[in-house]
This record gives sequence, structure tokens and C-alpha cells, in this order.
Amino acid sequence: MCKTIIPKITLVGAGPGDPELITLKGLRAIQSADVILYDALISKKLLDDAPADALKIYVGKRASQHKHSQENINLLMVQYALLHGHVVRLKGGDPFVFGRGHEEMVFAQSFDVPVEVIPGISSAIALPELQGVPVTRRGMNESFWVLTGTTKSGQLSKDLLLAAQSTATVIILMGMHKLAEIVHLFVEQGKQATPVMLIQNGSCEREKVVVGCVETIVHQAQMAQIGTPGIIVIGNVVSLHRQFEKSKVLQAVEVV
Repeated sequence: MCKTIIPKITLVGAGPGDPELITLKGLRAIQSADVILYDALISKKLLDDAPADALKIYVGKRASQHKHSQENINLLMVQYALLHGHVVRLKGGDPFVFGRGHEEMVFAQSFDVPVEVIPGISSAIALPELQGVPVTRRGMNESFWVLTGTTKSGQLSKDLLLAAQSTATVIILMGMHKLAEIVHLFVEQGKQATPVMLIQNGSCEREKVVVGCVETIVHQAQMAQIGTPGIIVIGNVVSLHRQFEKSKVLQAVEVV
């Protein structure tokens, strides 16, 4: 008996990296998938929860390493849904936080393919939190900004200048390769003493964390060989990190 194909696409946020940080609803979607199109930053362990006969297709994109264009990914989602049924588009973090999830949803809907969105835990909030750093703290700040370090034009977002002029916690995704430019921007605003935290491979086994301040963080990042994928957290709340005072002492020793 031939299987009846019922096209459906589910956009699933896999969370910041640790496979246990996916939502229960997201996990159930994976367990019912006929096809999974997965990104670079998701834990491969999540694929073990898919049916044994499900197709698992890597469509990951990292800086300067794009296996598929976004247009091609959009087409693959629809084609696999029409041919196989339930397609899970498994994305790191949350699908709608710099994840192009909304673009994918609109494209699929233009072909009358039903789309469900399952939110994921965003690295912007979760990774600082896992380090014991709140993105907001009473008496320290009144807001937080989440920005991309990689705009379509390749330039720094103009919003970053506005954020640097505020007392907000500034969280920059996809910005590690522009760290020196970002630091220069904050120094120009007189924020050289502002605490900074860099987190690479957050919540994963190969996690690296560097804590310092604006004027020293580039040197610290080079010494720690910290790179991508990672996030940058700038703001007074970073001073709450357990390593911050130790970091200040080490910086003072290096200066002497």
C-alpha cells in the first residue's frame, strides 16, 4: 500500500548547542519527521531521535562556508515536503532570531505548504545565563540589545552605535570576526572599561569563555585563540561573572 503524502514543514529551534536544551515539542517534531534539513550549529545527537528511515540532509551555513544558498534551502524544503511529507527544518537557537526562519516560512506558504514554527532557546539569552550572567539586572541596566555582527552589506549595523551609547547590555551574534571593529566603536564612546564576555561553542563540550573589558578583550581573545561560532556580551552585567574579578587582577599584572 502506497503511503499518502501529506506535505508539512516544521521550523524547529534546536537551542544554543546542548541537545538537552531543545523543547519537548521540538523533539517530538524530530521524532515524526520524514526529512530533516539541519544547520551547522545543531547537535548531531538530535538526529539520533529521528526515525531510522528519515532522510537527514546537511544544509549548514557558516562564515564563508555555505554548502547551500538560502534560495536553494527554500526550494529543498518545499520539494522534500511534496515528495516525502513532513520536513523538519532544524535550526540553531531560535528560528526567528537572525535565523531566516520567517523567510523560509513565507516561501513555503507561497506554495500552500502548511508550516508550523516551534521556538527555540536563543543563544543571546541562554549562553550568558549559563555563565551566571543575567542580560538584565535591577540597578545595572534597563534593557538589552541583540544585534548581528554580519549585516547583508558586510558592514557593522548602525544600531550598534546606538547600543554603544546606551546603558543596555549589548549581545552581538555572528560578530566574532569583527571584534576589533566593535571594540573600536565602544572605545570611541568612552566605554573602554566596560566589561565584556566572549563565548565560543556555548553550552557544548568545546566551550570557551573569555571575560575582560573593552580595551583588553581583543588581546585576550587572541591569547585564548577564541573564535567562531561565538557571541559577544558587552555591559556592566558581565561584572557579575565569577571570573571577572580574577580577570581584572590578571590584566593589572600584565600592564605592570
